[in-house]
Amino acid sequence: MNFNPPDETVLDTLATPLLRLDDTARIAFANAAAARWFGVGRKRLHGLQAVSLEQGSEQLAARLIDPIAATLRLRAVGLSFPGSPTVQYADLWLTPTDAGTWLELHPVDGFSGADPAQLLPSALAASLKGLAHELRNPLAGIKGAAQLLARRVDPEARALTAIIEDEAQRLAALVERLLDPTPPRALAAVNVHAVLERVVRLAESDAGWAVRLLRDYDPSLPELLGDSDALTQSVWNLVRNAIEAGAGKVTLRTRAEHGARIGDALHPLALRLEIVDDGRGVPPELAEHLLLPLVSGRAEGTGLGLAQAQQVARAHRGVLVWRSRPGHTVFTLLLPLQAEDGDD
Repeated sequence: MNFNPPDETVLDTLATPLLRLDDTARIAFANAAAARWFGVGRKRLHGLQAVSLEQGSEQLAARLIDPIAATLRLRAVGLSFPGSPTVQYADLWLTPTDAGTWLELHPVDGFSGADPAQLLPSALAASLKGLAHELRNPLAGIKGAAQLLARRVDPEARALTAIIEDEAQRLAALVERLLDPTPPRALAAVNVHAVLERVVRLAESDAGWAVRLLRDYDPSLPELLGDSDALTQSVWNLVRNAIEAGAGKVTLRTRAEHGARIGDALHPLALRLEIVDDGRGVPPELAEHLLLPLVSGRAEGTGLGLAQAQQVARAHRGVLVWRSRPGHTVFTLLLPLQAEDGDD
């Protein structure tokens, strides 16, 4: 397993509360989202016995006494900082690694965290803002050059210049979010097939003829209330992972699923979006840790692509799941669809 040493700066960009416990079950690391959720400074969490956070059920205490050999999920554990009268509930995912036991908190009270840009340490945020400011002009230049080039080339080449222009526009939007992360991104009606077509164009530009992209769409699907750019990035991460795993064929499949259960909620209608590939599959040694940040099967990988896809799924009240064997890997995004009256 390739588990890179934890990078506090990277983990602080995650909206999911995350703790790392040492071999005595004390908190050795808490990311910014965890400190925010408990309502205390990070230093106050450091060195605390993890069991002192649990209120009532003793599920966590029981599991920390016994060795944990694989990722384990504990449901609806009551947690609070010692002395605080407020008890919050979260599903806990415990994952043992050589660096300690990671404790991932998935609050069950509707907490969704902040925009990752707002969780960055101030020094890094200032640096990123400076970089974002410097990127503005080159991006504008790239977009302008693509527009001029489109007037001089044949229709086939014009499709490629359109990709350059669209991606420059998407990067420019990300730059603006870094410069001004305060306003929340408004969700809008999204045609999921338009998102997938953007990903297909990116994949064809990136991999050329090395991989076949197959479409298997359900044209009857209604629009999804969501963030088009975030969904595009998530699906592109999944497709790029498939390409890097040696896939010769990647299928993008959409289906409607009725009566879908996501976590503890039952949704009348959901979107099932599958990315199916015939690559090498997920290495067995990574299977229990695959969706954790910084876990990657490639030496040069950051391990953040799947973590980002999972985070976007949760932001849309959905889930990312997967199954894999050599020659057949399926990543599935299951996302609830908004009913016509505005309720699920």
